[in-house]
Formats: sequence, C-alpha cells, structure tokens
Amino acid sequence: MSTLNSQTITYLQLARTLDLALLKPEMTESDILAGCDLARRYRLAAVSVKPCYLSMTVKELAGSGVAAGTVVGFPHGGDTTPIKVAQAREGIELGATELDMVMNIGQLRSGHPVYVQDEIRAVVGEAWGKAIVKVIVETVYLTPELIVQACQLAEAAGASFIKTSSGFSPGGATVADIRLMRAAVGPRVQIKAAGGIRSLDALFEVIDAGATRVGASAAIPLLNEFKRRFPDRCADA
Repeated sequence: MSTLNSQTITYLQLARTLDLALLKPEMTESDILAGCDLARRYRLAAVSVKPCYLSMTVKELAGSGVAAGTVVGFPHGGDTTPIKVAQAREGIELGATELDMVMNIGQLRSGHPVYVQDEIRAVVGEAWGKAIVKVIVETVYLTPELIVQACQLAEAAGASFIKTSSGFSPGGATVADIRLMRAAVGPRVQIKAAGGIRSLDALFEVIDAGATRVGASAAIPLLNEFKRRFPDRCADA
C-alpha cells in the first residue's frame, strides 16, 4: 500500500509514479522516440505504447530503468480471451515488462463475473514471472458495487494493479473511485489512476487517495510544474 503523500513527496518519488501514455491514434514514430527520450531524462516509471511501437520503445529504453509497456484488449476490452492472451504473449516476446489490460466491461455488466475473472487469470498466467498486469476496469461505466466487484475479481485472478481508466472513455480517474478501489482490495494490489489528470494538484489528490501509479500524457508538464513549485524537494532530480 502506498506510503506516499503530497506533503513530503520528492521529485524522484513523483517521477517514479508516472507512466507516460503514448497511445493517441495519430502518434508517429517520431512522437514515440521523443516521448522515450523525455521518459529517460525525467526518470519516469514506464512508457506505455501501442503494440506496433513496442519493439522500438524497448530498444530506446534499454538500460534506462524506465519500463516498456503495452496494452491488451485496448481500448474497449471486447476482444476474446484467446486474443488477449495472444496479445500478452506477443507483448512479452517483444520485451514488454508491463501490460495494461482492459477488462471485458460488457461481460461484467451482463452479470458474468466468472468470465471476467477467468480472462484476467489467463492473461496473468501468460505474463507470470515476465510482466506485471494492470487491469483497466473503466470506472466511468460501472456502479460503485461493480467497481468493487471488478477490483476483487482482478485481485483474485492475480493482477498486480487495478487501473481506473483507459483514457479513451467519457470519464477518467476520480478521487472517490480511487478510494473505493483502494478499500476493495488488499495491500498486495496497487492502484493506478489514469484519465484526465492534467494538473499537479489533481496528481497530488489521486496519490493521497491511494494511487501508486498514474498514467498521464501530461507527465512531463506535471513534473516541470513540481520543479517550479517545490524546488526544495528536487535535490534528487
């Protein structure tokens, strides 16, 4: 469980909570290369890219301490289980050490929790010992009761993280949802916030609510704002 809080967090601690999302459909190779360069220089936790850019990203981040990640069942979660397992397998073969998997939202809403849990377990099993799996539950489409159920299914299936959002839905991370997710699972499972976190104050709020990772396309501006506002906490920058 997170011990970070916004009142004492240092630059490097903050940087290591941030995943740079490079997932917009219009992004080019040049955009990915530029993002990898920034992630290295700012010492982020990870870069998440579409599968087609994964090999290049792994090469660019080699030796940097920044993890290369990719997505599974993205962005809506509607692929079949064998396809998601194959996507996870290919991502790992290409060098990903982190997989952000979209849960089958419709199956959960249809009342099929066994399907959802079995699918997550299949992807986690494929990744076991090679990559961590973060399960995107897309909270904007779920009631509080279904958010809790989704989190508990992901925990039972062995996921390392539960993630609020894909960033491609009508809503993103909220403090209330993160608190609910944190309370729903044990300390082994971490919470990742994503979607709509564009200010430093919003970043602080989700960390204080229990998020230990944050996916943000605005990761670099957020760190630059931190440097401006809290130069006394930047000795490790």
